[in-house]
Amino acid sequence: MARFKVQKHEIHPDSIYGRVDVGKLINHVMRKGKKATARKIVYGAFDVIKNQTKQDPVAVFEQAIENVAPLLEVRSRRVGGATYQVPVEVQGDRRISIAFRWLIGAAKTKKGKPMSQKLAEELMLAAKKEGSAVKKRDDVHRMAEANRAFAHFARS
Repeated sequence: MARFKVQKHEIHPDSIYGRVDVGKLINHVMRKGKKATARKIVYGAFDVIKNQTKQDPVAVFEQAIENVAPLLEVRSRRVGGATYQVPVEVQGDRRISIAFRWLIGAAKTKKGKPMSQKLAEELMLAAKKEGSAVKKRDDVHRMAEANRAFAHFARS
């Protein structure tokens, strides 16, 4: 069965920091096409980080992504009649996308505060290797390590 490569559209850098990865975060936060609201949330979170840590918010953001992005994940692979959880390496863009998803999901689960504040807290915790998103990454790595015996089923 022939597969084809999907053309990736170009993501523009954000307007304040001029960085593509911040633009991607804004796109991940965005719901129902409300980009202005997503920008307010992300820039508000960066302002909170700047005020609380007295550090560059982009540096905190980069460190958080580095600490949350998974190196390995498990994929289901059917061999014979059995389904195995096979550990595979996570490729570049998918690592970042998963990290964004986990950070935003962890921020959404917190209650009682504005989203910008919740996202800022989660980013600061992730930069210190703490928080729900880092725990999720550790759980995924632990699962991949536990299923290392099935690594030979992975496609080469």
